[in-house]
Amino acid sequence: MSRVTSISTGKTYGLARVCHVWGLPRSTVYWQRQQPKGAGRRRGPQGFHSDAALAGQIKAEIASRPFPGEGYRKIWAGLRGKGIRTSPTRTLRLMRENNCLAPTRIGHPHGPKAHDGTIKTSRVDEMWGTDMTTTLTTREGNAAIFFAIDHCSLEVVGIHAAKRGTRFEALEPIRQGVRHSFGAFGKDVAKGLTLRHDHGSQFIADDFQNEIKFLGIKDSASYVREPQGNGIAERFVRILKENLLWVRSFDTVEELQLALLTFKEIYNRQWRIGRHGYRSPAQVRERQKLEVANAA
Repeated sequence: MSRVTSISTGKTYGLARVCHVWGLPRSTVYWQRQQPKGAGRRRGPQGFHSDAALAGQIKAEIASRPFPGEGYRKIWAGLRGKGIRTSPTRTLRLMRENNCLAPTRIGHPHGPKAHDGTIKTSRVDEMWGTDMTTTLTTREGNAAIFFAIDHCSLEVVGIHAAKRGTRFEALEPIRQGVRHSFGAFGKDVAKGLTLRHDHGSQFIADDFQNEIKFLGIKDSASYVREPQGNGIAERFVRILKENLLWVRSFDTVEELQLALLTFKEIYNRQWRIGRHGYRSPAQVRERQKLEVANAA
C-alpha cells in the first residue's frame, strides 16, 4: 500500500502515512521485513500458556495499568507479579504481533556525548533533578509545569503548575520536596542534597540560587546543550507527556494542577523501575528507610 501512487498528487503514499492511518507502528513493519521467509518459532516447549492465551493476559494487564506509555518490560513484570511466567522476549514478540506496543516518536541522532559519567545515585535524597515543561489549557492558554525528581528512587518529590513560568514558581516543587523528605523548611535543613538542573533562566536566577543555598542544597548545573546531564528529569518529562499531558485536556491551570498532584501519587505508588527490581518509587524509599532503621 505504501508504494501505491495517489491519483490526486501523483506521488506514492509512503510508509509513514500508511502506518499513521492504519494505527500501526513502523517498527513492526521493519521487523517483519527483516524476518527470513518461512522462519519458524523458537524450538522447544511453548510454556504453560499458548500464544493466544498469553496475548489475552497481556491485553488485560495493559488495560489495568494507568500508564499508556509503559513498555514491554513493565508489562512482563506485571504478568510475573500475577504468577504468569513467561520471558521478556516472548512478551515483546506477542505485543508486537498484536499491535500492543506503546507509541513512540523517533528522535534525532546525537553527536558525541560530553557527559560520560552517571547521574544515578544509590541512596535517596542525595541528588534531585528539576526541569520545566509546558502544556496548553483550553481556557487560559499556555501553562508551565515544574517538578523535582529523586535520582535514586525516581520519586517525584514535588510538582507544580502555574500560568507564568517564573523563578518563584520553579522553587515550589523544591519546597514541596524539602518538606516531604526532610520534614521541615529552614536554614541548611537539606544539607547533603545536590540539585541538578539545566541552564534555564528560572534555575540560574539569583532568587532561585539564594533560596536553595539557604536550604543547604548544593547547586549542580548540567553542561550547556547537553540534556543528558539532566537525563533523569528529561526522561520524566517524556513519562508525564505520554501518560497525562498527551492523553488528557485541561480547561484551567487549577484543573491541571489537581491532575498533576493525582498523577504524582499514582506514579509514585505504581510506576515500575527496572533497575530496582520493578519496584515503585515509594517502595524504593520505604525499603531504604527500613534498611537504615534496622542498621541503627
